[in-house]
Amino acid sequence: MLKIAYHPCYGHPVRKDHRFPMDKYPLLIEQLKYEGTIEEDNIFAPVEVEEKHILKVHTPEYWHKLKHQEISYKEERRIGLPMSPALIKRELIITQGTIDCTEYALKYGVAMNIAGGTHHAYSEHGEGFCLLNDFAVAAQYLIDYKGFERILILDLDVHQGNGTAEIFQDNNKVFTFSMHGANNYPMHKETSDLDIPLEDQTDDTTYLKILRQKIEELFSNIQPQFVFFLSGVDILKTDKLGKLGMSMQGCKDRDQMVFEKCFTEKVPVAVSMGGGYSPQLNLIIEAHANTFRIANNIYF
Repeated sequence: MLKIAYHPCYGHPVRKDHRFPMDKYPLLIEQLKYEGTIEEDNIFAPVEVEEKHILKVHTPEYWHKLKHQEISYKEERRIGLPMSPALIKRELIITQGTIDCTEYALKYGVAMNIAGGTHHAYSEHGEGFCLLNDFAVAAQYLIDYKGFERILILDLDVHQGNGTAEIFQDNNKVFTFSMHGANNYPMHKETSDLDIPLEDQTDDTTYLKILRQKIEELFSNIQPQFVFFLSGVDILKTDKLGKLGMSMQGCKDRDQMVFEKCFTEKVPVAVSMGGGYSPQLNLIIEAHANTFRIANNIYF
């Protein structure tokens, strides 16, 4: 059964801004249910993550400031969201949702978090709409509680996973791969284990050729025991913040490629949705929905 992390707080209006379309989360759930891709039994509501898991990847000082609402104005501007207890709660629930997805992925092969993919959160600060790094917390959970030693993070959001790269820069149990726009946020890139910067307007053919080659190399060289897939749909040509030239079909083919490889190699995969900022909300919903449809078709 495809298990999907979703909580009503995912749609909390933390910022009324076209760059951060919070209403996509409940609408995506409704679309998937309406078309029959999922039913109510597929959905689970995470609780708040325990502090001990946060402190495995984030510094005590940073967590203290988040927990006690002591983030400065300058830090808040860097994050890009107004601080509130509701926002912190939302981040805690999203992060636990990704941890829960690792457990369901181990059982069913794949599991998905409607939200998450907060890859701009560093160990000691947040930025780019990201406060806690859900992939980092969940990957460390697998290392600490499941004994995993070869974890692959496939970050295919249009923006580099700079926070994830910083957190795992000295950790040889997690391989960070980021394929992103070269001329996009963040302008200062961190060093992932493997970065593939793409030129503006990169098209389907070029993108998919590079990705196929790199996925084959990564699975061959790393032989991952677990994969985290950040499936941002801000690679679309229609995306206001993306700058790439990918079509809806190209984005769909990307997801198909990742899921088929994980399925064939019998490697569990946990997915977070990441970004999507096309001006037409229906395009964002359709692109994200394709990710769920493909996973459901391949695995179930």
